[in-house]
Amino acid sequence: MAVVMVTNENFDEIKNSEKPVLLDFYADWCGPCKMVSPLVDQIGDEHPEFLVGKVNVDDEEDLAEQFGVMSIPMLVVMKNGEVVSKQVGAAPKEKILDMLK
Repeated sequence: MAVVMVTNENFDEIKNSEKPVLLDFYADWCGPCKMVSPLVDQIGDEHPEFLVGKVNVDDEEDLAEQFGVMSIPMLVVMKNGEVVSKQVGAAPKEKILDMLK
């Protein structure tokens, strides 16, 4: 499954997914976000067992606030509607996949 753009409108559906959820909080102007984004896209393409979403913090300020985003990129893993892991800053693909285990 491809990466989903997460908004306030579809967040409840995303949060309640039966699959583990990876959320990438980013902004278009953020350099480190541009390094992480292709890795998140690859995970979305290669791992249909996960729901992978991206949250533009400039467009979705309420979601960024709800997750306490202070610095980007920030990756969040949710299982059963609960946050189980967070990573602030750029991370290699292997570390992102480890978060999902």
